[in-house]
Amino acid sequence: MSNKHLAKDSDQPTFPFDGKLRLYSMRFCPFAHRIHLVLNAKNISYHVAYINLTSKPEWLVQVSPLTKVPALKIAGESEPIIESLIIADYLDEKYPQNTLYSRDPLQKAADRILIQRFDGVTSPFFRLLYQRNESTAADAVTELLNALDIYEKELERRDKKFFGGSKPGMVDYMIWPWCERLESLKFITKFELDKFRFPKFLKWKDEMQKDQAVKMHYVSPEDHFKFASSMITDSPDYDFLA
Repeated sequence: MSNKHLAKDSDQPTFPFDGKLRLYSMRFCPFAHRIHLVLNAKNISYHVAYINLTSKPEWLVQVSPLTKVPALKIAGESEPIIESLIIADYLDEKYPQNTLYSRDPLQKAADRILIQRFDGVTSPFFRLLYQRNESTAADAVTELLNALDIYEKELERRDKKFFGGSKPGMVDYMIWPWCERLESLKFITKFELDKFRFPKFLKWKDEMQKDQAVKMHYVSPEDHFKFASSMITDSPDYDFLA
């Protein structure tokens, strides 16, 4: 498949009958990014079709009932799986190689809570990146940094290289898409992670960038900023990386 995003009036993609998973994605969507990370970490072969979410193809509702990405189609199954956390859970249970969640139910529950609490980071992040309101930027930065304190303290408590231990686990991959994009905020407002306030988190971020699954889908902060900037104009550019 091409890396170009399929838009209104485009033909529905056809895939080989090879049993591989089919992922409907968008190159700059952090929620879809989660699923690329899980698939790559587990070394699962898959096909991907990128979707223009501003001018959606008419057939998208057939593979994603809410016309959102990510959506995962399984060969031989009529119903797709949607929502990033649900897809990630399915993949971890279906494909046992490189298990990303702990097998301990209590630890798994704790990790799921930590993933859910990351909403405290994503909400101010999106306001900063897409609203670009100078009068509220300082408060949004404060809100974001206060939310990140939770993850700094958790890394210190776990005393491991990653939230998942010696290698990245589900928490690492579910929060990474926004962490990859954090540095794009420096092009908008005064934003920097203090090395004294976030020493563990910054070290974790450096280690994550060395991970093969992360490298396979990495986009630079400059390019994340470029896409976000195009989204707040009348001509979003989905394909400048294609």
